Amino acid sequence: MGDLAQFLVQNELTNADEVIAKAETLSFPSSVVEYFEGKIGIPHHGFPEPLRTKVLGNRPYMKGRPGAEMAPFDYDTARANLVKKYGKNVINEETLVSYSLYPKVTEDFLKFQKTYGSVSVIPTAKFFGEMTDDEEVRIHLDKGKKLFVRMPAVGTTLNNKGEREVFFELNGNPRSLHILDLEASKVIEQHEKATTEPGSVGAPMPGVVIGIKAELGQKVSVGTPICILSAMKMETVVAAPVEGILKRLAVKVGDSLKGGDLLAEITVN
Repeated sequence: MGDLAQFLVQNELTNADEVIAKAETLSFPSSVVEYFEGKIGIPHHGFPEPLRTKVLGNRPYMKGRPGAEMAPFDYDTARANLVKKYGKNVINEETLVSYSLYPKVTEDFLKFQKTYGSVSVIPTAKFFGEMTDDEEVRIHLDKGKKLFVRMPAVGTTLNNKGEREVFFELNGNPRSLHILDLEASKVIEQHEKATTEPGSVGAPMPGVVIGIKAELGQKVSVGTPICILSAMKMETVVAAPVEGILKRLAVKVGDSLKGGDLLAEITVN
């Protein structure tokens, strides 16, 4: 419901009748489509029609408990694959259950943890935010073990790798590291905006292109997947709003887009 609400706000859809009228050509987030497919269960009073039919089009949907139609999940194989990738010590029953429910999110977490270790001991505000000059942070490593981190200064110049030297102290001992300055090395891209022409396909919301599903010259119908956008763990399959020939792809995998940026152009039949 949160994904749907965010999608409606982003696309300035404030009237239920307007949503129903446009539903067949809107690229709803994958989570919303899966909801209408019944993958998290069937509401007590059923799904609202004709919205459900227009969102799903020709997609199949479930008529009962989702688990009754699922293929058996092989926990032993999943455990073996995760242990091979991330090590036996970090794969427990909780991780395995998380992976069975949310495989992509769980693997993203395990990859991060493999690279940086456990960051659960870092104060949340400092994990997501910044340390100010000369600020000291206490990190509780274990019972009776504390790490005092202070950052006296940050270097003012960048090296040829785009890194900036950061000076800090660990329990009073001076240290320094060269850290990639993401803001300084960021390239600002301006993307062409979609028009109001029927074959001009724009990004329904900000996100990163994580997949291209169509090819130049391909004949597409209403609902044919063009590309996949990802934002805040929410994936959206952007589909063709009209029937025609895909004459241009304006994006590639990895592009960061704003809402309304041009994705593709279709020559309308």
